[in-house]
Amino acid sequence: MLRGLYLFAEDVRKSVKFHELLGLTSEVVSDDFARFTWTNGATLEIGSAKLTASYDPQWQAPGNPSKNTISFEFSTAQQVDEMHHRMVEAGYTSQLAPCLPPWQARFAIVIDPDGNLVGLHGPRDLTSDRRREGAGG
Repeated sequence: MLRGLYLFAEDVRKSVKFHELLGLTSEVVSDDFARFTWTNGATLEIGSAKLTASYDPQWQAPGNPSKNTISFEFSTAQQVDEMHHRMVEAGYTSQLAPCLPPWQARFAIVIDPDGNLVGLHGPRDLTSDRRREGAGG
């Protein structure tokens, strides 16, 4: 079972501000650590390099650009467009403006303060996805 995701941040409070704009509620433990918890118990935790280096002397900061995308799903395609606009208006960089990719669900990408890619997804029909993926395979 997936417990959660852990992101490294140069500035935990800047990262918290970004994720709160996405609608998440934070629990800021310190300047070096914060947590977001979903109702199913999964977490997104944000920690500073200082905190991680304090217990792991072998740790090295991840490089940029990020090789991963954290994804959030919205109820409608319009919500994807609105959230993308809201994030860009708040000063965050758009990696990909809202579009309709091959999986036919509205999609956009914004970049968080630490260079992580954050996908904004509209609702997907996994049955249609599997049918389309099988046809191409």
